[in-house]
Amino acid sequence: MGAQWKAKHKDIAANAKGRLFGKLSKDIMIAARHGADPKDNARLRLVVEQARKVSMPKETLDRAIKKGAGLTGEVVHFEQAIYEGFAPHRVPVMVEVLTDNVNRAASDMRVLFRKGQLGTSGSVSWDYDHLGMIEAEPAAPGADADTAAIEAGAQDLLPADEEGVTVFLTDPADLDLVSRALPAQGFTVLSAKLGYRPKNPVDPATLNAEQLEEVESFLAALDANDDVQHVYAGLAG
Repeated sequence: MGAQWKAKHKDIAANAKGRLFGKLSKDIMIAARHGADPKDNARLRLVVEQARKVSMPKETLDRAIKKGAGLTGEVVHFEQAIYEGFAPHRVPVMVEVLTDNVNRAASDMRVLFRKGQLGTSGSVSWDYDHLGMIEAEPAAPGADADTAAIEAGAQDLLPADEEGVTVFLTDPADLDLVSRALPAQGFTVLSAKLGYRPKNPVDPATLNAEQLEEVESFLAALDANDDVQHVYAGLAG
């Protein structure tokens, strides 16, 4: 969970697919401000690839690109904000918000953090690293993640999860470069984005089942908010 919190249960994940498309559409619109052609826009190229990996409908994808690039005549105005604080039981949390109404988003965050603690700017971010995060899986048997990380120029990597997905960590400026280099090292890139990784994550083993459920419920409520793009929880594993 250290890289980015994700709902554990498959039924929750399935029900969240519509919200995922909505969040990705926002990312696409923001990236498309710098050009509608992914070939000439590295940020857009990465988000488009991520959208394709989760099977976003082509019409939805194209509409988001055109809208963000100003080709539809519609005005797109989103503001980004980061909220810091703690989930129940002092688990640090960073929340990326992308909203067309900052007052609504701020009000929602105050309500959502009532079960935890909303902090001030810098109260939690000092204990996080800002990194490029690339999720990738072996494209063929024998692909070695450690070798791939070195050859592609990644700074570090997280051990593969139960589905065989490795997270390669990069300097923010090297995100696109490394994501392009990994396929030559035998890995298929599933997603590539900037994010936050906790330096001193809380060990879930220090929480009992009830406490862990409280943390999970808190994180799920944050993730369900329409203005929230990403939730980074300081939980190990």
